[in-house]
Amino acid sequence: MTPAQPQPPLVTDARLPAKTPFSIVDLFAGPGGLDVAADVLGIPVTGIEWDEGACATRGRAGLETVPGDVRKSRPADFPNANVLTGGPPCQTFTVAGHGAGRRALDDVLKFVQRLVDRDKPSNIDLDLAEMEDERTGLVLEPLRWALEAIDDPALRPYEAIVLEQVPAVLPVWEAYAEALQNEGYAATYGILRTEEFGVPQTRRRAVLIARLGRNNHVELPTPTHHPYRKGVARPTEGAELGPWKREPWVTMEDVLPKRPRPFVVISNYGSGGNPKARGERHSDQPAATVTGKISRNRVVRNGLDLPRFTPSEAGLLQSFPAAYPWTGRDVAQQIGNAVPPRLAMHVLSAALGLGVPTDAELDRLAKWKPQAVNSEEPRS
Repeated sequence: MTPAQPQPPLVTDARLPAKTPFSIVDLFAGPGGLDVAADVLGIPVTGIEWDEGACATRGRAGLETVPGDVRKSRPADFPNANVLTGGPPCQTFTVAGHGAGRRALDDVLKFVQRLVDRDKPSNIDLDLAEMEDERTGLVLEPLRWALEAIDDPALRPYEAIVLEQVPAVLPVWEAYAEALQNEGYAATYGILRTEEFGVPQTRRRAVLIARLGRNNHVELPTPTHHPYRKGVARPTEGAELGPWKREPWVTMEDVLPKRPRPFVVISNYGSGGNPKARGERHSDQPAATVTGKISRNRVVRNGLDLPRFTPSEAGLLQSFPAAYPWTGRDVAQQIGNAVPPRLAMHVLSAALGLGVPTDAELDRLAKWKPQAVNSEEPRS
């Protein structure tokens, strides 16, 4: 395949939120973590999401949404989209889950090869239906979409592909990268730590970035903040780590200034296999990984329980704007499942050649407000 030609300038020199030549279709879009990041960068995006609660939140946020199953839509339904993104459901791959995805990993990798070999979709679908947990097979949908866009003469291959999942999915992204490289893409993948990008939370994500054109150079985004290490003091402002200067990691009290401090967050989960050994994080540290159970975490000060985190506060720990209009059913689960917008800004910027997000862009993310706060219905 002929390598893609160099793209025109993507934004103005002033890095204003002007429209870029890119348009995104976001699979498994959730409540809009990647979408709000794209909006700040001036990139139009349409998300596909089947969870009613997440769709309600997206509607309140004014985000373009197609409610429903990703498997019921096809690339031809989004002819203007030239960037494919997605974060397939992770429950079967997580440590907290029952592990169907991990047990089925070898099978998933075989399915990847079958997609690459252009096995009949009907054959693949029949075998996927036999998996222990049908959600495991959803991790294959982004590759199915990418290959369909390549093979359909009425479509054009996606200019860029961005995928994220829990670390256990990294072998799948490795197989994806090899497959996409054979289809004419440059691709890279790896594990990113959210606190290294200014998110006030420790969370590890497996990320894949691909760009059309084998001669293109793609890299994961360069961290801007120090990693959090248990028992290690917070680094000083602008301290060096290797050849780069990085900012100190962001703490919970940095983003929750209205909370009386100091406070301690006591996890709903046991630690080290002991259900009674609850993990703890102090207010001058980043939060532990925000999960769908964050509303069950205790917040304690001087031995007394404080009110638990509100949806807005939990969203702030995920780097959502304070004004994000959480609504619908199971808001805590929506927040826990979401892509941290600040991480999404860094990943999208790296994938699309926008450079490192500027302070002005990150400030716009923090101050972002919804366009349609009076509607609970997603725009379609």
